[in-house]
Amino acid sequence: MNKVDYKKQQKRASLLDSAFSLFIDNGFHKTSISDIVKDAGVAKGTFYLYFKDKYDIRNHLISRKAKQVFFTAYNALHEQEAITDFEDQVLFIIDNILDQFADDHDLVLLLSKHLSWGFIKNSLLFTADPDSPSIYDLYASLLSQSAYTYQSPELMMYTILELISGTSYNAVLYDQPVSLEELKPHLYETVKQILKQYRESDARM
Repeated sequence: MNKVDYKKQQKRASLLDSAFSLFIDNGFHKTSISDIVKDAGVAKGTFYLYFKDKYDIRNHLISRKAKQVFFTAYNALHEQEAITDFEDQVLFIIDNILDQFADDHDLVLLLSKHLSWGFIKNSLLFTADPDSPSIYDLYASLLSQSAYTYQSPELMMYTILELISGTSYNAVLYDQPVSLEELKPHLYETVKQILKQYRESDARM
């Protein structure tokens, strides 16, 4: 990466970081583009070199944060050489992501508010770096090494994502209806049942 590209990347990252802080502190609707550029220390015209409007930077921010969370979990999985079963790998990744949320409530507030399946799908499939796989590519790679094949793997992924996001929000933020640690065993048992439901009848030979 040359010096010019590095500076561009730094400015874009600074705008995203400022937007994240301001959206969390002040709320999306009460944050203006002027607030974001002032906090980032860049000219207003610079904002439009990278983003179309406030909604565009929010979407890029959500995509960026979602990928960071997943890749942190995925990299942690690779340090666990003993976990080779696909379904155990899925549970490990979920557990790591929930622990990240428990440690950073701002992530929960950002990621759980605005996501639709269409946006999630585009985020999972997209990668800005041609040398870096998308999240869905990594998911497909784990699937390919599984002892089972699965019907409708995209629908299976959607079902698990909806379950995790829908049930963990209040547990992470408010310990309601129970704490996250109390919820986890019940949640993971349900994930196991979803994975089992989507299995093809026979394991791969």
